Amino acid sequence: MPSYRATLPALLLAAPLLMPLAALAETCPAPGEWRLDDGRHVSNAAMMRELASHEVVLLGEQHDRLAHHRWQLHTLSGLHGHRDDLLIGLEMLPRESQPALDAWVAGELSETQFLEQSGWHEHWGHDPAHYLPILHFARMQQIPLVALNILPALRQRLASESWDSVPAEQRHDLTPPAAPQAAYRERLEAVFAQHPGGDESGDGLERFIAAQLAWDRAMAEGIHEALADHANDAPLLVGLIGQGHLTYGHGVPHQLADLGVTAQQTLLPWQPDGQCQPPAGLADALYALGDEGGFEPAPPARLGVMIESHADGVLIQAVGGDSIAERAGLVSGDVIVEAAGRPVASPGELIAVVRDQPPGTLLPLGVSRQGDLEEVLARFPLRH
Repeated sequence: MPSYRATLPALLLAAPLLMPLAALAETCPAPGEWRLDDGRHVSNAAMMRELASHEVVLLGEQHDRLAHHRWQLHTLSGLHGHRDDLLIGLEMLPRESQPALDAWVAGELSETQFLEQSGWHEHWGHDPAHYLPILHFARMQQIPLVALNILPALRQRLASESWDSVPAEQRHDLTPPAAPQAAYRERLEAVFAQHPGGDESGDGLERFIAAQLAWDRAMAEGIHEALADHANDAPLLVGLIGQGHLTYGHGVPHQLADLGVTAQQTLLPWQPDGQCQPPAGLADALYALGDEGGFEPAPPARLGVMIESHADGVLIQAVGGDSIAERAGLVSGDVIVEAAGRPVASPGELIAVVRDQPPGTLLPLGVSRQGDLEEVLARFPLRH
């Protein structure tokens, strides 16, 4: 583990709380158990007491996994039992959505009004039903919600231009990110290579890595700023963030350390699936999930494209092989301007429309191609 990461103190290593190391080789963690990075188990009560002593706790997620959001809610509830001065940071929304978050906590908005005023579907696109129980918990307990992200257009601008060329007031006074560890860069290269049309060289890769670092830095600075704004209260901020930004101490934890925030812990939900020993260094602690597959909603529909913001709509960067998009005739360089007869102005809006598309139906897409507007029909197959 990187040296900057805070470790659980000796108190948690006392024999009554943990299994002996020899026993770990023979057993997988049962659902509901916490496992530390050194392989030992810790009780939930001891885990919550220890986590409550930190400045920042980061809860990873896969955005479309309902079980992950339920675990986040349960962990938030446990931490709130120890800390009244809790803050909840959200990757899901950019700083422009902060007024809507404040109004939601104040009880001034209905769910529909919040989703509209926060720009949820434009900025995020993932199913709000997964997150609403957490949002209601925050409102019921009057826990401040903090928008940690920035707009995709700003991320792309920071990735394409030098940071100095973007005025500080146009980038929320964000400072340039710390250089990534070599292992993080290697992982990002592998992720990029798996995207449709991705390869491991060229300007596209460098922009992808630069955008990821800008994303990590923006969230880390959002956390750092929230702590500074509540410095008199010395709060605990719990961040809800995609696990790709957290694993192995890379991403947000690395950028937080560069900002001087070292009292931090990264937690991930983990389903063993027969692999009793998780990769070393994956997180400070893992929470064992049972097999929730039978209770998860069906995976959302996907076009199979890489997309980014565009002045006219949503730009298709690359199209995956044997995807719905390829079969519909979409190609790299197309700009989707309408979906189901409605204008789309951001990737989140397109994701939301595609996510709600019923199996076995056709989705009409208005596509700007080399200056001409065309209609493309994307066929979503029946699920078997």
